[in-house]
Amino acid sequence: MMQSIRRKKRLFLSLWLVGVLGLAALLFCKVTQPEPGCRAEDLTRIPDDALMVFAAKRAQPAAAPAQDGAPATDGPKRVFLTFDDGPSATTETVLDILKEEGVPATFFVVAAENNEKYLPLLQRTVAEGHQIALHSCSHEYRAIYKNPAAYWADLKALRAQIAPYVPDAASIKWIRFPGGSTNTVSHKYGGSNIMKSLKAQAEEKGYHYVDWNVCAEDAAGGHPSASEIYHNVVDDVGDKTVCVVLMHDTRATKNTAEALPDIIHWFKENGFEFCTVSALESAEEG
Repeated sequence: MMQSIRRKKRLFLSLWLVGVLGLAALLFCKVTQPEPGCRAEDLTRIPDDALMVFAAKRAQPAAAPAQDGAPATDGPKRVFLTFDDGPSATTETVLDILKEEGVPATFFVVAAENNEKYLPLLQRTVAEGHQIALHSCSHEYRAIYKNPAAYWADLKALRAQIAPYVPDAASIKWIRFPGGSTNTVSHKYGGSNIMKSLKAQAEEKGYHYVDWNVCAEDAAGGHPSASEIYHNVVDDVGDKTVCVVLMHDTRATKNTAEALPDIIHWFKENGFEFCTVSALESAEEG
């Protein structure tokens, strides 16, 4: 009798221990698993800057002739602040800064599980004059780059998720491919021609895809400081007259928001006009 009771106790304790360990493992995975979003190692090393170069040529007419010994004047300089992977816990801070500085930006949005509670912020984003563009619903490379059909299904799901908060969600035609249009991480899942196929299909469907030519490098591991992010941006500008700046809007990129006022001030002091990426369309079609 006593042996039977002891066996039952041991069985109960064993089952309890297995349950506790299983729960701990699940919690550990949930805590340690990175949120869906851009990773520095997956971003294209050579972005497609065709739109930026074309816009620069359109924006830079021949220098006006000097008068009375005055120096020749250059055409306008433009900067496009873009934020990937939001909305997030950082979005409100970013929007507050943009509002205070009076400048527009473009948000390439995601609707993964970690974004869902922040999707209502898209209403404020639109109301304050910023552009909503499409990035990915899941941002899971394995899923979206399995084949072209999977990519377009992901984009359709993203539209459905943001539709309650973005009035013209069905008509948005600006996209940024996760990893960029010349990324290679997609090759692991959809083959070496996956991006070539997607870019051709995007053009056929009337989409405009845009990469970047200035990078904040804020998706890098180690969480770069606000000062590092600022210098990454301004050092990357060089002699560019059209700058599409890649930044990220995630819980982990609060330092980007901290650097944002100084980044904006630098562009203002250097004579840049702030635009949303929809302005690239007029340059492309002009």
